[in-house]
Amino acid sequence: MVSPTIHRLVPDELVQGDTTGRATLELHLARYEFAATHARGRVLDLACGVGYGSAHLAEHQVTSVVGVDLDPAAISYATTRYARDNVRYVNASGDEFRDSEGFDTIVSLETLEHLREPERLFERLVGMLKSDGVLIASVPTTPSVDVNPYHLHDFTARSFRAMGARHQLREIDQLVQIQPFGVFDVMSRREPRMNDMRANLLSYYVTHPRAVVTRMLATLRYGFTNRYLTLAWRR
Repeated sequence: MVSPTIHRLVPDELVQGDTTGRATLELHLARYEFAATHARGRVLDLACGVGYGSAHLAEHQVTSVVGVDLDPAAISYATTRYARDNVRYVNASGDEFRDSEGFDTIVSLETLEHLREPERLFERLVGMLKSDGVLIASVPTTPSVDVNPYHLHDFTARSFRAMGARHQLREIDQLVQIQPFGVFDVMSRREPRMNDMRANLLSYYVTHPRAVVTRMLATLRYGFTNRYLTLAWRR
């Protein structure tokens, strides 16, 4: 069994009353639905998790889907729970995965913020994309590194778009998502997934004063919401 965490959603394992988890799942499903509208041909779903998104993509106008994730337990679960005739699951990291055929569509949702050097992976994805192929990726565009210990890089909408521009990609579509959150619910860790939230947050702010400023500015601008941006680029 793969248990849900703050960075890993398992639809079948969400517990009763986990409203944050269910709201987050709805955001993820909406991103995959957005990706499915652009997906064609041979598809790579990098950081596919337990496979529900890969299976969803496979039900649309695609030839095949390769779902890749570095967690062997997640891949094992995906192979059993979300098996499809045109889906293959592979246990590998973004750096390790190799493919010589190339992909018509590459999907990587909520992945880049987990890396200290996200542009390295982004460059690899562009390199695996066929001519005229489409790359679809998403990131949080409000601060998350302070609260989520699995996140290593904060993006803004501007910095995310600039990454695509640096690799000569042309933006063809976007999906903006806004998720309100209750400060008390998050800080009290009332829901199981919140147990993975960064411990000793006050101590983190003491040692990372810039993070305090970033959080305050984001709260003044956006209130108590998390914002996410999914972009579709054409090569």
